Amino acid sequence: MDGLIVVDKPAGMTSHDVVARIRRLAKTRRVGHGGTLDPMATGVLIVGVNRATRLLTYVIGSEKSYAATIRLGQATVTDDAEGDVTSTVSAAHVTDADVHQGLAAQRGEIDQVPSAVSAIKINGERAYKRVRDGETVELAARRVTVSRLDVLAIRRGPDTVDVDVEVDCSSGTYIRAIARDLGAALRVGGHLTALRRTAVGAITLAEAVTLEQLEERAPDVVGLPLSEAARQAFPQRTASADEARVLSHGGPLEPVGIEGPYAVFGPTGDVLAIVSERAGRARAEIVLAPA
Repeated sequence: MDGLIVVDKPAGMTSHDVVARIRRLAKTRRVGHGGTLDPMATGVLIVGVNRATRLLTYVIGSEKSYAATIRLGQATVTDDAEGDVTSTVSAAHVTDADVHQGLAAQRGEIDQVPSAVSAIKINGERAYKRVRDGETVELAARRVTVSRLDVLAIRRGPDTVDVDVEVDCSSGTYIRAIARDLGAALRVGGHLTALRRTAVGAITLAEAVTLEQLEERAPDVVGLPLSEAARQAFPQRTASADEARVLSHGGPLEPVGIEGPYAVFGPTGDVLAIVSERAGRARAEIVLAPA
């Protein structure tokens, strides 16, 4: 049982909680996930089982898509609805044009300071743990790319403004930070009240299953077998029988001019390795053929 599972993560669970559940269902310890979702967040969480855990490095680096709701008028310690409110300022005066202008500044390549309550490690300890222990945490800005940040709706309460957005962004982008920075720019504070990951690379919610559905079909929980997952996630090359033997033992192949890492399949259609071309050779980054 080697492959990927596209889970529709429910609210209230950590990504590690999901991995622990799938370890039990799949009856294997070799399970990992490709990109943390906060407990409040829902949506696409890609889980690798057995040999497919080696694909997760590439999954983590894929572009992500989200649907989110930003509340203006309140800031929280976590930059989302799970944290205590740290300030309240009426946002009644904020116009639609203000919202659009504030978000426009966060499109493209930007230097973003991650949320202090994040999984980033500082001297080996997660930032969120330091914050919960009462420390003041300051993280360095990181260059990220927000390729799409669309406003779907703006809804008004007496003193707050809720903004529904859709976001396509590079790995490492914090949607909570977008909410925080919009609130800061408008001088009213802001935080996320809802976050749903809708896609990781080419894998979308349309392929996702719930934990309840996985329970029903356990232990046959893998949705994308290893070779199918590799076909979906990478450019492809088919090796001859001789090339397959070389590659399965870690040897290099002749290059064919495919950019970036790509999957090499054997004559029978099984994935053999993920390969990159450099220095005039096609060399395996990871070998996936069974030993």
